[in-house]
Amino acid sequence: MVGRRGTALALSSLVLVGTSWLTAPPGQADEGKHREGIVCEGASESTYDPPLTLLPHETRVHTKAGYVCTFASGRKSEPAMGFLEGVSPAASCDELGHPRLQELVKYADGERSLIVYDSGSTFRVAGVLDVMLSGRVVKGRGEGQSVRRDVLLALPRQQLPTDCLLSGIRGHSGQARLEIKEIKR
Repeated sequence: MVGRRGTALALSSLVLVGTSWLTAPPGQADEGKHREGIVCEGASESTYDPPLTLLPHETRVHTKAGYVCTFASGRKSEPAMGFLEGVSPAASCDELGHPRLQELVKYADGERSLIVYDSGSTFRVAGVLDVMLSGRVVKGRGEGQSVRRDVLLALPRQQLPTDCLLSGIRGHSGQARLEIKEIKR
């Protein structure tokens, strides 16, 4: 009889351990899996307030981007909208120095990613400004993953390169590439 009780106790303990594995909290249940990468590309329109001039000064940056996003899992690409806001404390016609920017990406499936950019660099070549930003997703799809945003900006048609000397550059348009890097665990 004691043998049967010991066996019953051992079996019930085994069942309890097994059910605790099956009902692990979500944060623990997907350890060992990876979070997929996302690449979004599309048109980007930026405006500056006050306009960019030759002398660096603090400028508010407002950007709207229309993306098509492709997921590393291979599922169908979907459209998304990006809304980037923030301040560049030392912006000029040639540089958006030390930007403090956030971007909210709204995907067609209703998901969102809030991205904080904490570093960036700019290069001007033949009238085109290449702006590269780095940061991370702080909330939503891709939370915790690193991000890189690269955009090639050209002057809008109604502005001339000499506007930098006169009234200032009020905005740019260009093509953006946003990459949320895949995390493997």
